[in-house]
Amino acid sequence: MRALTRGTTTAIALVVAFGMTSGAAEAKGPGASEAEVDTSGMRSGSDLVSMIRYTSTTTGGKGKGNVTPVGNWTPPACWYEPRSAEEFSKYVENMYDETVNAPGQHSYAKSAVGMFRNEYKDGKYKNYNLDKKDEGNWWVAVRDEDRWTEPEAQLCDKQPFWVENGATPPVENAVTPQVLAELAYNRIQLPTTEVTLAPEATTKVNLPTWAWLDKARFKEVSVTAALNVGGLNIQATTTAKPVSLKLEPGTPDAETYPASGECTINDDGSIGEPYAKGKANQTPPCGIRYLRSSGDGTFKLQATVTWDITWTGTGNPNPTQLPNGTFGNAQNVTVQEIQSVNR
Repeated sequence: MRALTRGTTTAIALVVAFGMTSGAAEAKGPGASEAEVDTSGMRSGSDLVSMIRYTSTTTGGKGKGNVTPVGNWTPPACWYEPRSAEEFSKYVENMYDETVNAPGQHSYAKSAVGMFRNEYKDGKYKNYNLDKKDEGNWWVAVRDEDRWTEPEAQLCDKQPFWVENGATPPVENAVTPQVLAELAYNRIQLPTTEVTLAPEATTKVNLPTWAWLDKARFKEVSVTAALNVGGLNIQATTTAKPVSLKLEPGTPDAETYPASGECTINDDGSIGEPYAKGKANQTPPCGIRYLRSSGDGTFKLQATVTWDITWTGTGNPNPTQLPNGTFGNAQNVTVQEIQSVNR
């Protein structure tokens, strides 16, 4: 449970810098089969809301999870988006009314929001630049709803600023097609990495266990992020494609096939090879051989798929590389001793 509401943090931020530095993007979470993520609202209480819309392809199956970037890279936690003069003025006036009329509201919050309103209505700017509404837009900071408490989300701390049509916003993380692609990356949902084993669930010591993934589930997944606001109409599609499966047996007393434990994708899109009758004496192209039993317990086999991730979008028709991503999970494997028969 959060100790502070986002409305409270907005008021605190106004005290510090009169800015909407705690406005947060309502990034609601990934969509399903071609479903739109609800990020189209203009405001929620005292918070600015991102106008980015996301659509995603289905991953199939029930289990899904977010991709984890390889390395130290992370998608942006905050960015700047344009707003028309009408949208910005409505936001500020509503925030002002809610704050000054809220029962029990602190006087410092009322004072801060009043100073902020005056800055754009009767101070440095006049009436929110409504008389210049066709000449430019306001640019405002928004944040990923799921990351609003992270230090990276506080980097977009510039007060709302006016940008003339055709000019480049003078800030880092002003929304661009690449920023959209990186935000879409964070909303990719991948299928649960549960490999099919033969023998299934229970295997024997020194018996090669075959492992493979269903190619019907492990196929390309994409998320499209689009923004059409304040005269800016851009989009980007981020696509993840499986390239390999990493097997970690859950014990050092085991061997993997291949020795690296990295099973690469086949030409037909599958990973590994299903076991079939007659292959008992063959070495699996992807699999494990346990060298001791799991006793009364199980070994946790970790199966992790690496995904190659690229993006295309406005002004960028050719796939451009983003950091690879991984997603995996553990499954229990019981290993038994082979029982000898005395005659």
